[in-house]
Amino acid sequence: MPDAPTRIRSWLFAPGHNEGMLGKVFESGADAVLLDLEDAVPAALKEKARQLVADAAAARPCWVRVNRPTSPECARDLDALKDRVLGFRLPKVEGGSDVAWVAARAPGVALDCTIESARGVQRANEIAGSPGCSRLSYGGIDLALDLGIDSGESDLIFARSAIVIAARAADRPPPSDGVFPRLNDDTGLQRDAEAARRLGFFGKSAIHPRQVPIINAVFTRAQSDREWARKVLAAFEASGGAATRLDDGEFIDLPVAERARRILRLE
Repeated sequence: MPDAPTRIRSWLFAPGHNEGMLGKVFESGADAVLLDLEDAVPAALKEKARQLVADAAAARPCWVRVNRPTSPECARDLDALKDRVLGFRLPKVEGGSDVAWVAARAPGVALDCTIESARGVQRANEIAGSPGCSRLSYGGIDLALDLGIDSGESDLIFARSAIVIAARAADRPPPSDGVFPRLNDDTGLQRDAEAARRLGFFGKSAIHPRQVPIINAVFTRAQSDREWARKVLAAFEASGGAATRLDDGEFIDLPVAERARRILRLE
């Protein structure tokens, strides 16, 4: 199985028991297909979904969201799929022991650990630093449910920032943002994705193919950003690495130059 890519703009969910969607999801243009065995699948259809997803994963590269770590359903998911997937997305991770439990049963498989509870936020650093953790993702809907609140752009900014900081401190990729549940609100989706990008997230989950182009556009570095980065580096190099400024008066020093280099590395 090929290595999972590090930078993923769009993750598109598809319910594992829906044969029609499993046949279409790979043509959506999403950077990562995420076949779901957890919340989207009724309990009575778990085994059917597991077999359908195993067949799909054997044919096309994909990630799979398994059931909750340490559960019997998750153990069955791992046994059926650990040799077929790019990686597993783990739901409702609440500590390093959850990550270790999965890693022991699926050694060498990339693990995307979703933080979507108060306990998970509290232990975000522990989770991110776990040897089996490849990356973090954010589950805002479940977190809001756990806290008994509504979830908007700024209602959970503390939790979202904590996840971004935990990922950076553990030298993991920037975490991916959770889903935007209002399917017909393209403006709201774009606003939500842009807010996530400003906080330090990279990428976002989608619940429908129509959301994918908007998410990809938001997390594709804009031409204006690249032009700014090139101007910054040209001025910084011309100054011999000393603090300087652009023609519009913007101050440039080493951290600004490093940010510009990072933008161009991500092209």
